[in-house]
Amino acid sequence: MSRENDVEGVAGSRPRRVAVSGLGCITPIGNEVDGLWDGLQRRKSAVRRISRFDPSPFRSHIAAQVDEFDVHDYVERSRAKRMDRFAQFSVACARMALDDAGLDPSSLDQDRAAVQVGSALGGVALAEDQYHRYLTQGPRAVSPFLALSVFGGSASCNIAIEFGFTGANATNSMSCASGAIALGEAWRLVRDGAADIALAGGVEAPLSPLSYGAFAILRAMSTRNDDPERASRPFDVDRDGFVMGEGAAILVLEDLEHARTRGARIYAELCGYGTTNDAFHMTAPRPDGRQAARAMRLALHTAGVAPDQVDYVNAHASSTPLNDSTESRIIRDVFGDHAESLAISGTKGYHAHSLGATGAIEAVITSLAMHRGWIPPTLNLETPDPGCDLPYINGNGDSRPVRYAISNSFGFGGINAALLFRAPPPDVTEAQ
Repeated sequence: MSRENDVEGVAGSRPRRVAVSGLGCITPIGNEVDGLWDGLQRRKSAVRRISRFDPSPFRSHIAAQVDEFDVHDYVERSRAKRMDRFAQFSVACARMALDDAGLDPSSLDQDRAAVQVGSALGGVALAEDQYHRYLTQGPRAVSPFLALSVFGGSASCNIAIEFGFTGANATNSMSCASGAIALGEAWRLVRDGAADIALAGGVEAPLSPLSYGAFAILRAMSTRNDDPERASRPFDVDRDGFVMGEGAAILVLEDLEHARTRGARIYAELCGYGTTNDAFHMTAPRPDGRQAARAMRLALHTAGVAPDQVDYVNAHASSTPLNDSTESRIIRDVFGDHAESLAISGTKGYHAHSLGATGAIEAVITSLAMHRGWIPPTLNLETPDPGCDLPYINGNGDSRPVRYAISNSFGFGGINAALLFRAPPPDVTEAQ
């Protein structure tokens, strides 16, 4: 399909505008909209030594855990016990998002309600636990719900079952870009008229010895074990790897006219999306950053937005030596001289890197930054790397209006995804 046809939508019809009308999140710095926002304003990292298991066999001992979460606040006990932690996160966030949007699922045309989720690892942590039970206690000790809990699709399927949504349903597993890709694909469904509403986002619960240890063995993670709060330090000259986290975020994407008609509060519009692959290496970004830059340009192209209209870039900013310098280079490539006028920040210093959930969590943060007029800072950015020479926001953050914002997500396997958000007109920003 050509770019022109892609922008036109189904059968040449006019593409619909897509509103972000509900937010649900579970993060190490706070849950739900107000909890996350309060956590951002405290400007403190949630990274600590892992208490979920003993990390001492590995080089890295730190992560950002979600400690304040009770699934029974959101899901009935009989349902919750049939779900892995990552599926529990998914359903809980979906309920938060629907409540935040003021939507009663039973009042919707459920055939036109879609679910799109991303998770890099799915239920691998549960599989690890159950395999240990199998080895030590035998087959009868294994949960009868194992097979139904560990596959990635249990995230989106459990959401659909919980709320009766019978539209398009998928969970992708595209590494650290999974959440952003889920949002982009949901945007296409609503934009092109295949759905009126979608629950979309990302979820990850990877903090188990094998899952965590796999990344530690790769030497991809920070070993600043004696100073965990300062370990995730995007763009800083002393960064030494990413810090793993867990969490989830689900957004309500809705036909803008439908949202206007019901008087919904609209945080932002999702108006552009681009995804590409480096086709280069499983862990290292392509040195020239060409395909990551193309993802950003595709997001701008699908929205018909010029680079100099963008005010804010929510960077992937993983705190790895190669990613941060490559991302800085592609931002300058895409925006040219306008790069010096951008506000740029990365928020993983707060909540760490929750793999497939991170793009969705950062989409929530981007939407809130636009809606509330405050851009959170890049924590722990003390001495910028010479290869990271852009106007990054640090310190106390920055209060400014944002018309357009791009949120980047890049993942292992060379996956690149960019989401473009637009501030809605003032008359549709607040619920009536």
